Amino acid sequence: MSEFKIYPAIDMRGGKCVRLIQGDYNQETVYGDSPFDMAKNFADQGAEWIHMVDLDGAKEGSRINDAYVIQAAKELGAKIQIGGGIRTEADIATYLDNGVERVILGSTAVSDPAFTKDMIRKYGKHIAIGIDAKDGLVATHGWLQTSETLAIELGKALADAGAETFIVTDIATDGMLSGPNVQGVVAMAEATGKGVIASGGISSLDDLAALQNYEKSGIIGAIIGKAIYTNRFTVKEALEKVRG
Repeated sequence: MSEFKIYPAIDMRGGKCVRLIQGDYNQETVYGDSPFDMAKNFADQGAEWIHMVDLDGAKEGSRINDAYVIQAAKELGAKIQIGGGIRTEADIATYLDNGVERVILGSTAVSDPAFTKDMIRKYGKHIAIGIDAKDGLVATHGWLQTSETLAIELGKALADAGAETFIVTDIATDGMLSGPNVQGVVAMAEATGKGVIASGGISSLDDLAALQNYEKSGIIGAIIGKAIYTNRFTVKEALEKVRG
């Protein structure tokens, strides 16, 4: 059976399910009033994992929509991974102690590499590194800032520190339904030698197949957002596609 996983995404802002275009907080569409109900819908369709993002948290630098995440982790059969606003070990522990499977460190990986490496050592596979790249450089703080750090170099450094899972988002394609940046994701997988989850631009079941073709190179999954919300395909159809 394929190890390639589907991660339906729930982006939370103001307690609602939203999607942004290229991370722009001014280009928001609301798709649901309850993040938990959305997560339950995905789990009911067979999702093994659900990817949740606290957009308010990413912007403010603290946990804001965490109650929905914890409810989903406790009440649904799916595994939850969460990103956004996770800046301290207390944030990580709060989620993991409440049944969340994986916590994503993004901005912190750039701003505080020492802390990030320490958390990788301490929590192992429960930490994923979220690398949001724009023209090959890492963007941080809800994509409001672009750093001088090369995405590939950050990936290599954290892989050396023991990170097992990377989530790579190409900001240029995110929310655009224009197809994923397959080359960029494969480059990260090959540079790190670790598992990489692709995020951004997936618009069709064929896009999933294109990514899954590189499973042996280390692409272990895909995060799907807008394509599900705009009814391009369902979570169930995506799962059926990758499971063959």
